[in-house]
Amino acid sequence: MVKRPKPMSDPTIANEAPTAQELTDYDYRLFIIYIRLLDAEADGADWREVARVVLKFDPDKEYVRAKRAYDTHMARARWMTEHGYRHLLEKANGE
Repeated sequence: MVKRPKPMSDPTIANEAPTAQELTDYDYRLFIIYIRLLDAEADGADWREVARVVLKFDPDKEYVRAKRAYDTHMARARWMTEHGYRHLLEKANGE
């Protein structure tokens, strides 16, 4: 059995989220962050505020970097809801 990292409430955020078609250790660590991103989007929060508060990137100082981090992590959060959760279920069922 492979031991996966636990979700973290305050992980180090990479400049870009993974694009792999399977779950990565990074995804496991950022699970809580992905949920926070999706919640913020559902609430209509401005991406700049989400980048600042959730991802810890300052769009006023590093606009391009903050926008790229936000866009890629939001895309990965959506991927988790469409595909990644299936991988979680498969792992839970020992497949």
